[in-house]
Amino acid sequence: MSPPVAPPGWSRWLVPPAALSVHLSIGQAYAWSVFKPPLESALGLSGTQSALPFQLGIVMLGLSAAFGGTLVERNGPRWAMTVALVCFSSGFLLSALGAATEQYWLIVLGYGFVGGIGLGIGYISPVSTLIKWFPDRPGMATGIAIMGFGGGALIASPWSAQMLESFGSDSSGIALAFLVHGLTYAVFMLLGVLLVRVPRTEKPVADGPSVVEGVQVSARNAVRTPQFWCLWVVLCMNVSAGIGILEKAAPMITDFFADTSTPVSVTAAAGFVALLSAANMAGRIGWSSTSDLIGRKNIYRVYLGAGALMYLLIALFGDSSKPLFILCALVILSFYGGGFATIPAYLKDLFGTYQVGAIHGRLLTAWSTAGVLGPLIVNWIADRQEEAGKHGASLYGLSFVIMIGLLVVGFVANELVRPVHPRHHVSTPREAADVRRQQPESA
Repeated sequence: MSPPVAPPGWSRWLVPPAALSVHLSIGQAYAWSVFKPPLESALGLSGTQSALPFQLGIVMLGLSAAFGGTLVERNGPRWAMTVALVCFSSGFLLSALGAATEQYWLIVLGYGFVGGIGLGIGYISPVSTLIKWFPDRPGMATGIAIMGFGGGALIASPWSAQMLESFGSDSSGIALAFLVHGLTYAVFMLLGVLLVRVPRTEKPVADGPSVVEGVQVSARNAVRTPQFWCLWVVLCMNVSAGIGILEKAAPMITDFFADTSTPVSVTAAAGFVALLSAANMAGRIGWSSTSDLIGRKNIYRVYLGAGALMYLLIALFGDSSKPLFILCALVILSFYGGGFATIPAYLKDLFGTYQVGAIHGRLLTAWSTAGVLGPLIVNWIADRQEEAGKHGASLYGLSFVIMIGLLVVGFVANELVRPVHPRHHVSTPREAADVRRQQPESA
């Protein structure tokens, strides 16, 4: 299953479309909410039950990326994309069977467990390859691919809604929609499997840097360094702050302006959610490309420092100015997306390209943690404030103070990042030989 080495003259710009075919497909996960109401109605589920397949999928994303990262690095991008295709599509097919037979556990098993493995392996599958093709612009390269994960919902949401309208929102209609999703995404992801190539040499750009230049650290050694855990905290805090708004965006903007002369309608709240998705996607390519110019540490200073300022402005003045609230939320979500897209390049700067895909996989456990932490903070505090008789913007004041604190913690962790101590480095002669030997499998 080793990918073919690129022939002479082959354009490296064909690799990002291969990565996008996978990331745009697995990005459907962000559109799961479209299926929640029909599932609740057809199978008699509660809101908590209908969210379980998605929650399990995100947990499995982090776990499969962490535990499968070394396999992805060893076996290469074609193997990884194939595994992602089989698992993600099979998850939909199992879910279709579960919906058709009204067996809820099959949907959880299919979409959450099996599909979640496809999410994790698919998410990290192109990272190492892109960085090795674009050693001169790693932030831009990974940003293009990871942008697809953020933008997948912009395609999947209206498409899924249209299918449910056409097929019906009963169990058989949901089953048919799941079936179409599984088959269509299998074909689309296959394009990436067939298109992906690895560089012929350690220097894919004639006038650019070599893949093996600089520090090289193995995945096993990387997790023993303080730099890895500082970046783990940075990613966890940045994602917690962003997902805290993203997960509760529609009810949040409605609550903020419920007691004003210009309340937010349901349609306007849905439009706000779409704007946040667009900011999330744009931030992934825009901010990650900027990091190639100003450096990874500086761009995370912007994400975390300016993000804390945006939260402070919303807490102080958000309920008095709708444009200010929307603008600050859009900036926060652009930082959320940018943080995801920039972290692989940050890892490459610190640990080199040797096993950057495996290191990235281990770091994504921070995402799994943040996926629980961020929504838990916002929802639990809002519920407690409502029980205390508060309403409107006051439901979220304490949550925003906590988010500011989390971003400050992330800012400090970023400041503590230093070059990796030489004792963790792979020796230069062995490292260069290893990279050349592994390139057909893991480049």
